Amino acid sequence: MPLHHTTTPAHVEPGAPGTVAQTESSGFVSEPGFFNHPEPPCEPDRPSDGVFSHLQDVLRRETVAGILLVVAAVLAIVWANSPFADGYFALRDLKVGYEPWHLDLSLGTWAADGLLAVFFFLVGLELKREFVAGDLRDLGKAAVPIAAAVGGVVVPALIYAAVNATNPETLGGWAIPTATDIAFAVAVLAIVGSHMPSALRLFLLTLAVVDDLLAITIIAIFYTDEVHVLPLLLALVPLAVFGLLAHRFPRFFAHRTWAAWVILVPLAVITWALVHEAGIHATVAGVLLGFAVPVMGAKPSGEPVELAEHLEHRVRPLSAGFAVPVFAFFSAGVAVGGWDGLTTALAAPVTLGIIAGLVLGKPLGVIGATWLTTTLTGQKLDPSYRWIDLVGIALLAGIGFTVSLLISELSFDPSAAAGDQAKVAVLTASVLAAVLAGGVLAVRNRRYRSASPRVFGNDAAEA
Repeated sequence: MPLHHTTTPAHVEPGAPGTVAQTESSGFVSEPGFFNHPEPPCEPDRPSDGVFSHLQDVLRRETVAGILLVVAAVLAIVWANSPFADGYFALRDLKVGYEPWHLDLSLGTWAADGLLAVFFFLVGLELKREFVAGDLRDLGKAAVPIAAAVGGVVVPALIYAAVNATNPETLGGWAIPTATDIAFAVAVLAIVGSHMPSALRLFLLTLAVVDDLLAITIIAIFYTDEVHVLPLLLALVPLAVFGLLAHRFPRFFAHRTWAAWVILVPLAVITWALVHEAGIHATVAGVLLGFAVPVMGAKPSGEPVELAEHLEHRVRPLSAGFAVPVFAFFSAGVAVGGWDGLTTALAAPVTLGIIAGLVLGKPLGVIGATWLTTTLTGQKLDPSYRWIDLVGIALLAGIGFTVSLLISELSFDPSAAAGDQAKVAVLTASVLAAVLAGGVLAVRNRRYRSASPRVFGNDAAEA
């Protein structure tokens, strides 16, 4: 579920004509000094010539991020079901790290707890941007997609619970079908919906942002067995220093890549390690660090500096090109056991609950909550799209993948059959949701394309 920044009327691009100084509610404004002395007119974060810069630009594309996810998952599944499967599981379970610090973790755990924190850092940045300068700032305007996101979490959870009501040992996986993988969903929309209304894409993004917030809350509350207070309190120290420096010197960190690596990254790693030691899933540390970055800062000259945008620009290729695919590779690998094993897994209550939750529950929850909200409040859908278009978006929300795989690992013991069944279910449901959504949106896209040649802003426009 990586997010893609969308510009709203409240958002002002750095250096745009007519910009005015803005500050966050924290009140931190940069002052002249070592961290923010006069800057040359060049923008280090802007794409430049070169193979590495071109690769970074490619990795920022939503379609590429989705393709890499699929490739990593397919590779894992093929390897895990090949004659060389022992090598895959030996690699996944290989432990590395410093044991005295309780960081002697398997590569699979490092991917889930460590690398995925990079992805959740981007989630934190996007959430804060939406709350400070985006659509979630106006709750009235965002009420419909917020309600849709809530419905898309509640209904799948209820469906899973109903299917597994007589199996207490599997009931703990209720949260698995509540997640939406925004990277995969937006990639499908970019491929098959090049002429769809831009307001529809904004609805999907807003829904996904709220979905991410709910998923983070679920992980923090329901998947934390025991909290160790001392390391949690200690984690607040590097987190506070990280936030203070980011707010106090946004221009310094925005224009000097080395400064972020030398100063901010070590603070982030220490925060992550202490949160991990506290017993809270360490991806929550990524979200907290994202929240600590200022969305709106100001230069003495009055020109706004968006450190969040600069950091997102740098980190997104790392997340899309390495962190999330590696997580998918280590999480998606499940030994199905041939056709008999697959049919057995598909008939299990865990599998049925997850597939029904994602493929049926997600669209029912999204559409039902949207209809209920518009009926009760009198708000109307954007006139540029129709209800049938929203059905396609609701089906897209059923692509769980990344976060659903993460929650499945948190829900069940890795050696338990339910864990493998959950992975089979997540992969199957995500493919079904993508195919169904792609079919609906492809038909609607042809309709919009015949009505107007305009291509809306997405990856298709960049191709």
